[in-house]
Amino acid sequence: MNYLSSFTLPSSMDRNPNVYPDTVFRSFAGEALYFDRITVVYGNNGSGKSSLLNLMANKLGLAGAERIKSYGYTDYVQRFLQQSRIQLELERAEGGQGRLPEGSRYIKSEDILYEIKKIQQKAVLREGLLFENRSKGMTQEQAETHSNSPAFAKQMGIIQFSQEKYSNGETAMQFFEEHLHPGRLYLLDEPETSLSPANQIKLAEQINELARFLDSQFVIASHSPFMLGTLHAKIYNLDRASLQTAEWHELENVRFFYDFFNQRRSLFED
Repeated sequence: MNYLSSFTLPSSMDRNPNVYPDTVFRSFAGEALYFDRITVVYGNNGSGKSSLLNLMANKLGLAGAERIKSYGYTDYVQRFLQQSRIQLELERAEGGQGRLPEGSRYIKSEDILYEIKKIQQKAVLREGLLFENRSKGMTQEQAETHSNSPAFAKQMGIIQFSQEKYSNGETAMQFFEEHLHPGRLYLLDEPETSLSPANQIKLAEQINELARFLDSQFVIASHSPFMLGTLHAKIYNLDRASLQTAEWHELENVRFFYDFFNQRRSLFED
């Protein structure tokens, strides 16, 4: 199911190269993105794909939107948001007032890394405390029982407060399994962060299923060949001079991977 129908950028933008976000999207002035169940915004670093998602999140008032500051006397960001237009599917179909489903949100790559660190920290601390209690004479069963007590929770809280964060690992899939639900709109900024190629494909398949069978809609910023090649998505290429859609195998980043391995094909063949 579609909740978000289109997003139209302001038709007039400041030509000053120091004015943000106008300087990033000037070549797309007045153009619109039309959304499918899954829409990918592709582009190399500096193309504006992450900025576009954050601007949309601010326009929609989504949880997770990051407030953008303007400097000087003119609030260029607020002007950009006011002059942009967003249309929800209900508005387009019925002429009524559209409304996003509760729980819709914008998930940034920074959010994923932060949550991963929290999950890892808690797991490491819990195992450390269990080991410490066993070393003090508790049996395994006693230590596990104690781990569910208020005293254990208090001990965990004290240590967590004073400990530094632990290093990242391959726990991003757990984050998505817990945070992606049916019947919602999600804006995802580079969800491939911290995922192996195999898990990127697994996540893309999960997104396909949520969109096709469970009434979720996704707008995703990504340049991962594995995500791009697996998602059943409309793809906008922000590396072009105007807003144009493209097939995943036409994109520069994907072609780079293809050329790299094709030049070394003999190494993979018997």
